[in-house]
Amino acid sequence: MKELIVAIAALVISGVSFAQVGTAAKESGKATAETAKQGTENVKAGMTSEPDKTAHKAKAKTHKTKAKQHGHNANTAAKKVGS
Repeated sequence: MKELIVAIAALVISGVSFAQVGTAAKESGKATAETAKQGTENVKAGMTSEPDKTAHKAKAKTHKTKAKQHGHNANTAAKKVGS
């Protein structure tokens, strides 16, 4: 009976850590995508004239903020895996 309880506990713990690894990977991917979008908007801003240039810079700033938040979420999930 004790072996069964230990086995079930081990399965539950491993399931939780796999979920955290998945979350960390997903958030890391989102951060990378947002960083790429930020770069695209910066390039567009460099190639256009004023009204559009301001819009592209604002979009790039938004993507930078989103990337930072996704990176923070990925770090938090990665830290939870170890505990």
